[in-house]
Amino acid sequence: MEYRKATSVDGAEAVVEWADAGPNSYRDVTGREYIDCLGGFGIFNVGHRHPKVVKAVMNQLRRQPLHSQDLLDPLRAMLAKALTMLTPSGLDYAFFCNSGTEAVEGALKLARAYDGSKQTIVAATKGFHGKSYGSLSASAKAEFRRPFGPMLPNIEHVPFNDLPALADMMTSCKAVGEDVGAVLLEPIQGEGGVNIPSDAYLPGVRRLCDEFGSLLILDEVQTGMGRTGKMFCCEHYDVAPDLMCLAKAFGGGVMPAGAVVGRRDIFARLFDNPFLHTSTFGGNPLACAAALATINVLIEERLPERAAKMGERMLAGIRRGAAGHRDLVVDVRGKGLLIALEFCDNTTGFEFGKRMLDRGVLVSGTLVNARTIRVEPPLTIEEGQADYVCQALAESLNSMSGRITTGV
Repeated sequence: MEYRKATSVDGAEAVVEWADAGPNSYRDVTGREYIDCLGGFGIFNVGHRHPKVVKAVMNQLRRQPLHSQDLLDPLRAMLAKALTMLTPSGLDYAFFCNSGTEAVEGALKLARAYDGSKQTIVAATKGFHGKSYGSLSASAKAEFRRPFGPMLPNIEHVPFNDLPALADMMTSCKAVGEDVGAVLLEPIQGEGGVNIPSDAYLPGVRRLCDEFGSLLILDEVQTGMGRTGKMFCCEHYDVAPDLMCLAKAFGGGVMPAGAVVGRRDIFARLFDNPFLHTSTFGGNPLACAAALATINVLIEERLPERAAKMGERMLAGIRRGAAGHRDLVVDVRGKGLLIALEFCDNTTGFEFGKRMLDRGVLVSGTLVNARTIRVEPPLTIEEGQADYVCQALAESLNSMSGRITTGV
């Protein structure tokens, strides 16, 4: 397939639809094709409408779309078993839900129940964990929190990638008798701007959690399922959490699906009364079928490895395209196919996104700001598509350099 420069859309955002434009693209109502480098904020790891995922869901739809809570569902058991085999050692139990924020809520409740004397949760500034009440309390975006009044108590924030700050917080909490029950982190902050920690950070967090008897909760909602070049981002750092949150790409871009995976002794707090935390639709047969098919596709097509290879290719191409544009681009960074360009201000980021759309590439800023533009394509992106994205990026920056203030 050849990719040619798209004609201008006169500053208006294109309306896209689920037309037959291949697994990595959209086609709008006029027939113009756009390479998807937004990926539904990370849900299309296996591409759009992967036939194996769609087939698994359609087959299950003909059998039993939804389940009865009073009956055991073999698909749920199969998915739980698959996750225990796939995730880091020690994560032997799973709770299924429908979204990332629900997964984080479940992890927070499990952490609070695990040791009632340790109620403090520590999270990171610039972190994002969802918009339901508990997840929002752990997130650090004032704009999202302010309209809803006081957040949950006993949740503290420290700078991301700052071990001394975390150690100080855990020490000070212990000194006043408010021991830290859990530390909640994204291995790489997605909505915060694709903030990548030092290699020593997560291992250091793990050591601090062990020292203070705190749980480590890793929010892999956006970084999991192969996105960063490993099945789970924590594998880059050889760190096993106590609880892991999954969603977004977990359902293969076909079904909403999420999960909390964790240690047996943590989940054991629910064994006497499993109804303490439930979900009507969590772990339904359609979602489980989609998640199982997605796991098979990721493994069979070696998509985490592909993400690592294509990520290196795109990151190098993006850096070449950004070279010579220090007046616009502050930084280029990424791991696997989670890549970002940081611009000098929001206006420049918005303008870059528009010019990429004009050239047939869909990108977007983060929920924090438009200074950071993500490049987050499906892990199935073709080499030709990846190269075109880098070419479009270079052309967009060239067209902006020295002219951004004029609106040209």
